[in-house]
Order: sequence, then C-alpha cells, then structure tokens
Amino acid sequence: MDITKLLAKKILILDGAMGTMIQKHTLTEEDFRGDYLKDHEFDLKGNNDLLSITRPDIIKDIHKQYFAAGADIAETNTFSGTTIAQADYHLGEEVVYQINYQSALLAREAADEFTEAEPNKPRFVAGSIGPTNRTASISPDVNNPGYRAITFEELASAYKFQAKALLDGGVDMFLVETVFDTLNAKAALFGIAELFNEIGRELPVMVSGTITDASGRTLSGQTTHAFLISIEHMPLLSVGLNCALGAKDLRPYLQVLNKEAPFFVSAHPNAGLPNEFGQYDQSPEDMADQIEEFLQEGLINIIGGCCGTTPEHINAIANVAAKYAPRKLKQELEAAE
Repeated sequence: MDITKLLAKKILILDGAMGTMIQKHTLTEEDFRGDYLKDHEFDLKGNNDLLSITRPDIIKDIHKQYFAAGADIAETNTFSGTTIAQADYHLGEEVVYQINYQSALLAREAADEFTEAEPNKPRFVAGSIGPTNRTASISPDVNNPGYRAITFEELASAYKFQAKALLDGGVDMFLVETVFDTLNAKAALFGIAELFNEIGRELPVMVSGTITDASGRTLSGQTTHAFLISIEHMPLLSVGLNCALGAKDLRPYLQVLNKEAPFFVSAHPNAGLPNEFGQYDQSPEDMADQIEEFLQEGLINIIGGCCGTTPEHINAIANVAAKYAPRKLKQELEAAE
C-alpha cells in the first residue's frame, strides 16, 4: 500500500527504542562477535548494530514486539550503520554492508509476517540513518574553529553506501534521524538522491531533527524553522523531531513544524528526561497523556518513541492515536480556505 495515501487517512505509529530493549538482555563480548567476527582484534561489546548479524534472534524479536504493540513502522537496527561510525570499532565496508543488509532483512521479515496476518494493517520498514559521530559544521578542536574532522563528500559517500545496503535488504523508506547538524543531514539527502538517480527509482524519505536543549536549537545552532528551511527543497515524506527531549518539551517545536512544513510531521520523543542515573522513568500512561495533547491540536501524522520507550509505551501511544485524525497538510488547509 502507498504510505502517502495511508498517512492521509490515519496517524501511523513508529516503533520505540532499540537500545532500551537490547539492554534488557545480558550480553557478552561473544554475543557481539559471534562466529562472524570471533577473531576481530578489537572489542565489539556495545556495538548494537552488529547484533543484527550475530544475534538476529534478539533483533527480530524486538521488531515483532513493537509490531504486536501496534507499530506500523519499524526502524532498522542501523543507527550507527555508517563506515564513519563503525570505524570506531575498526570495521570496514564489508561488515558495514552486512550490518545494514541483515538489519533491513530482519525488519522486513517481521513486517511481512504481521502484514500477512493482518492485511488491513500493513507494516513498513524504515531504514534508520543516524547522524554519525562526526559533524560537518562544528570543529572538534576548540583551538582551531575552522577545522573539520569530516568533509561533506565523505559524509555523502558513507550515507549513500549505507542507503544502498538498506535498500538491498528491502526497506520501504529511509529515516534520516536525530539530526543535530543539518549539514550532515544534507549530506545524507545528497547521497540518497545520488542513489535514487543511479537506480532509477525513489523511496520515501523521512527526516527527523533533534532540539538539544531548552534554547530550542539544534547542536549546530538552528531553530526548528531554520532546520525546516534548510531541507524543505527536498521532496520529503515527512519532517519531524526526536530524541533529547520528552513529549512535553517537544510540543512547541512541533507547533512550528505544523504551521510551516509542507510535508507530513513526525515525532518520536524520549520517555521523559533521564534521571541522575541516565534512566528514563516516564510511564507509558504519562507519555501517552502528553502525546495526546499533540493529537488534540492536530500536529502529528507519525508518532513513536525514542530513548527509554518500550512496547508498552508504543501500545499506550497507539491506543490514544487511534482516537484522532491525522494532521492536515498545509496545502490541504490552504485549498480549503
């Protein structure tokens, strides 16, 4: 089914946090290595993306739990799936390709199983493309403001490579998420556009930025409106916000997107703000209550959860979202006036 037509009819539910669910398992270095990387010279524990290869049972089960909870869209386990991010673990293109390909395959299998069982509720797979651990706009050296640890071309190439592997694995769309530097996002969109030109077809693309603090700006200094202006030349499926903030604090910035964005609007906030131990305490009911305010205002087309969220959170959100109509696109409102 065409996801654009579906979004015009209902609010779609994105899944919740992957890391939160992985942390529920007691995993060892061997779990991350498996037979595939048993002789790798460097430690791999904590490289969650690798589990799509070495512990696919865990990752597929997480996707299935979110679908069972009411999610329409699963994000692949590839948040750090670029050659740039994986270089921290001394892993190259061969492994990075497999991380993305196998992650997409697992999510695809889970989505197809649920779609077959419930044809009236099709499930989709979004290839998760994270921000990398490098920034194109900010110098990592306080003594040399002009220095950059990465170039635009290097970023675009790495994102394109990741997108190709995700495409080969069967994703329905791409989600360029947790954008703290819009220039990184533009590199991702450039790489994806190059890929589309090469293959002769396009997939829907979602972009989700991150407001890093109460100033209402991204890490690289942009307001929500400026972030939107920087990317709205692309034919996106949706633009949205995720991570860093809980639902309550995200609301004013979603109001900006609702007013200005020509695309569908998405949000996947954290389960509140972290406590002193870095844990997220917000209950599914509390989070759903806060998100209901978005829905009452008609701000949202796609809603899910980021850090700290679980299938219980997604289930509570899905139950609330089912009561509300989706946000109307700016063009629809203007045509009605």
